[in-house]
Amino acid sequence: MRDAFGTRLLERIRALGPLCVGIDPSPRLLEAWDRPDSIEGLEFFALAVLEAVVDVAAVIKPQVSFFERFGSEGYRVLERVLQEARDADILVIADAKRGDISSSNLGYADAWLSDRSPLRVDALTISPYVGVAALAPLFEGAQSSGRGVFVLGATSNDEGRLLQTARTVDGERTEDMVLRMVSEFNRRDDGQGRQRAKRTQPRYVSHGVPRKL
Repeated sequence: MRDAFGTRLLERIRALGPLCVGIDPSPRLLEAWDRPDSIEGLEFFALAVLEAVVDVAAVIKPQVSFFERFGSEGYRVLERVLQEARDADILVIADAKRGDISSSNLGYADAWLSDRSPLRVDALTISPYVGVAALAPLFEGAQSSGRGVFVLGATSNDEGRLLQTARTVDGERTEDMVLRMVSEFNRRDDGQGRQRAKRTQPRYVSHGVPRKL
């Protein structure tokens, strides 16, 4: 089995530095690049950003929503980006924020964390707010395949903070409960844990490349 995601990420950071580049082909960025808000514009943008950061960035982070808004054609482009990233040996975090009841999370684990899936990535962002325990299929899928997940325990958006700072019946903040429960899952793992609970976006993440290629 491949090394754990945390180990591979540290190796990439030591080799190239802690740069994670977001690939976020929003209508606003496509317009800034003088590209149409179309599947052709999406493909040009995504592949141009990937080409620009190979051997520079440790990780790319495609925002899945900007691909899936084009339906099956958008997923075709995303699959191409993922394959070319694998060929270039650059790590990929899919910013998909998946998370549901356990049975649905089995499907998400197969889609994003299974070796047989064309959407397989090195790590996936997931949301715990249907229940941290319900994320077990995603944790197990990551552990068995050497991949990782980033759990959105505490985020920077104002509306999210209302929920995340609310108190449980035991007086614990919801975000602290999430962080504690994810840490408990991680203690079952060897070496670098596959699960990471995030308090906010990492400072080194750049959403899109603010220049034309």
